[in-house]
Order: sequence, then C-alpha cells, then structure tokens
Amino acid sequence: MKRIFILLGALCWLVSSMAVAEPLGFDQVLERALDVDNRIKEREHYVTAARARKDEASGSDDLLISLNTFVGLTPRIEGGFYGENGEGCTGSCVPRDDNRDLDNVTPWFNLQLSLIKPLYTFGKIENYEKAATGNIALKQGDVAVQRGKTTLDVSKAYYGYLAARDTRKLMLDVSKRLQSATELVEGWLEEGSGEAKQSDLYALKAGHALAKGYFAKANALEKVAMTGLKTLTQWPVGESLELIERRIRPLPKPVLLLPELQQQALEQRPEMKQVEAGLLARKALIEAKKSEGKPNIYAGIIAGAAFSPGRDQLDNPHIYDPFNYEAATPVLGLQWSFSYGAQPARVAQAQAELDATLSIAAFARQGIPFQVAESYYQVQGYSEMVASLETAARESRRWMIASYADFEAGLETANKVVTALQAYVLAYSQYLQAVYEYNMQVKTLSVVSGES
Repeated sequence: MKRIFILLGALCWLVSSMAVAEPLGFDQVLERALDVDNRIKEREHYVTAARARKDEASGSDDLLISLNTFVGLTPRIEGGFYGENGEGCTGSCVPRDDNRDLDNVTPWFNLQLSLIKPLYTFGKIENYEKAATGNIALKQGDVAVQRGKTTLDVSKAYYGYLAARDTRKLMLDVSKRLQSATELVEGWLEEGSGEAKQSDLYALKAGHALAKGYFAKANALEKVAMTGLKTLTQWPVGESLELIERRIRPLPKPVLLLPELQQQALEQRPEMKQVEAGLLARKALIEAKKSEGKPNIYAGIIAGAAFSPGRDQLDNPHIYDPFNYEAATPVLGLQWSFSYGAQPARVAQAQAELDATLSIAAFARQGIPFQVAESYYQVQGYSEMVASLETAARESRRWMIASYADFEAGLETANKVVTALQAYVLAYSQYLQAVYEYNMQVKTLSVVSGES
C-alpha cells in the first residue's frame, strides 16, 4: 500500500510538472505586470517614506527624552576647603590652590537627563503635519502615474506582438502562394507549353523574395514584442507565454463623449489630485516657515547627577561642585530661535514654490483636456480607418484568390497575380497596423481620461 501511494505521488508530480501554462488575456498580463513592476514598487516605497515623515511630524509634540552620561577623570582632592590640615580655619586662612594637580586622579561619573513636553509651538507641528500629509498624496499620485505608464507599455508589447504575428502569418501565406506559382511557371517553361514567359518567372521570384524579407522583419518584431511582454511580467526564463487572442482585433470604442471624458479626467487623473495635494502642502509649508520665527513653550523635568569617589564632597549649599551633586526640578520654559536674515528667505522660498505649483495647476487644467481631446479624435479617426482598411483587405484578398485561380488555369499573367498579391499585402498589413494604432489610442484615452 505504501508503494502505491509513493507511485501515485510521483505520477501527480510528473503530471503537474508537464502541465502547460494556460493562455493569458490582456487583463491577466496587465495584472501580472502591475504586480511585479519594480518601477511601481519603487514609488510605493516612496509612499512608505512619506508616511514615515508624517509620523515624524505628528510625533514631534510627544515627550522628548534627552540623556547624556559619561565616565571621566578628575584630580583626587582630600583635606577640605583649606588644605590637608584640619577641616576648618580659625585664623588667617588661605584657600588651597592645587585644583590642577594631576599627581593623582579619580573617576568622575556624570549623568544629565531632561524630559521635555512641547505645549504650544504656534502652528509649527500642525502645519508640518499637513505638509507631510500632502506629500503622501503626491507620492501616491506617482504610483498611479507609473501604473498608467506600465499599462501603456504592456499595451504596446501585447498588441504589437499580435500585429507582428498576424503580419508574419500574412507573409508566410503570400510566400507559399508565390512559391507555388513560381514552381508552376518553371514547369510550364520546362514543358515549353507557351502558357508562361520568362518575365513571369522573374516577377514571381522578385515577389517571393520581397515576401520573405517582410516575413523576416515581422518575425523579428514578433520576437521583440514577446520578449518585452516577458520582461514586463517577469515571466520565468525558458517558459513560453501564450496569449488567448488568435489574432489582433479592434477594441470597443469608448462609450462616453468627449466633454464627459474631459470632466472625468479633471476629476480622476492622478496628476490633478497631485496638484491639489501639492497646493495644500505648499500652503501648509508657508505657514510652518512663518511659525519658525515664533517661540516654543514647553514643560518638563531636568535632572543631573555626578559622583567622584576620590574627591571630598562639599555640602555647602552656596558652593556648586560639578563633580559631586544631585539635582532635579520641574520646568516651564520658552525656547526661541530666530534668524533675521534666513527666516524671511525661507518664507519667500516656500511662497515661490507655491506660486510654481499654482502655475502647474493652471497648465494642467488646460493641458489635460487637450490630451483627452487629442486621444479622443485619434480614436475616432483610427476607428474609421480600421473599418475602411478591413473592407480593402477583404476585397483585395478576393482579388488575389481570383487572380491566382485564373493564373493556375492559364487565364491570367504572372504580373497581374503579383499585383493582386501586392495589393492584398499592402491592404492587410495596413489594416493590422491601423488596428494596432487604434487599440493603443483606446488604451491611451483610458489612461489620460483617468479611467485606468
């Protein structure tokens, strides 16, 4: 029984290892790319850093603990205030002066401690906190902007791959037809049937060579696009990436009209949200810079202690001995640091940055609707172009098939067959290019209108 379970387990492992990854659609490829894009992760880390700066600003009014302690050396002193003989003085006494006698030293232990709680900062902490909050929104906007760029990168690689693959298939089909026609003409010439001329053979061979050249170009573009997709999705090396679409198709046209898309862009574009956040942050920063010229009121406890075992302690309260003492007291204080030269310049700098942000906001309110209109009209134009070229490709294919059939029956010349093939290749390749451009404009319109 144990051996059966082992064999079943081995069989399951073998089947799972041989399983081929399911084909992916555009949404699945995009989702994977957005999850693994390191450019997005980089900007997400900046968001985390911005949140930390806000926490730093918010925590600036918490208890501030300052501790300094050290061990040093100081001269050893014994014998009281007047020297080694006696503890006091009853006559003419001269205070001792051997303070710097370094013949013998003793350890000096020192501790300084302060506990400070800001009470009122005249708007410094509040405004810096608002500025930091705006900075978070700015960094989050950077993430959204990069997601839009990644979406366009994926769209370019995805639809570029489909267009290149369809072009390669087109050139392969045309090349096979031309090769077959060439072999047919060569047979006629060898038989001397009189149904073909040497010029027909040259025309077919020239067309076949051109088709092979375009096939090689399309094949290279297909591989480049697939490599780009694998790079964007960080696809495992050596594994194939299959797509659901068998051929490129035009995407559905946007439902909303231009005014609606423009209004949506002004409300949802991350750049507009960044501008609003930037304005709030700059205004708060100006107020914070102005508050820098005002004092801080605080309360707390300040304490200190020192001990030197090799020195006699002085218990006289009128004499401060920095080597042997203990002290602690609650305090209520006012701290003020103001630079007459630098402070106005800091405010002016923040005001200039606010004015620059206002200019950016004005430009964004004008430029974003133009971006939407540009992409919208491109979508409309390419949509009509795709419809026309689809008809042209369909009719030129019929022309090619009919001409090829007539040629095989000996009713048509090779030149006209090549002309029909050229017309079909031109119409269908331009149709594929138009579908690619149309799909890219649809995705671009989705990004610039704030939909994705």
